[in-house]
Amino acid sequence: MIVLNGQASDVPAGEPLSAVIRLLGLDVDAGGVAVAVDGEVVPRAAWESFALPDDARVEVLTAMQGG
Repeated sequence: MIVLNGQASDVPAGEPLSAVIRLLGLDVDAGGVAVAVDGEVVPRAAWESFALPDDARVEVLTAMQGG
């Protein structure tokens, strides 16, 4: 199990990071998305191959425009 944006998640260990991004309804090719696993930013090029370790803490951030 992983912790996703501060909440327990049913995502099992071993899933690729890209699956979590899609689970949130985000397009992995869209701009303005950043992901950190256990406090370390994961480059976009690694999202498809990065397997989530057990008990990972994943933060997915999206850029918002406004003023």
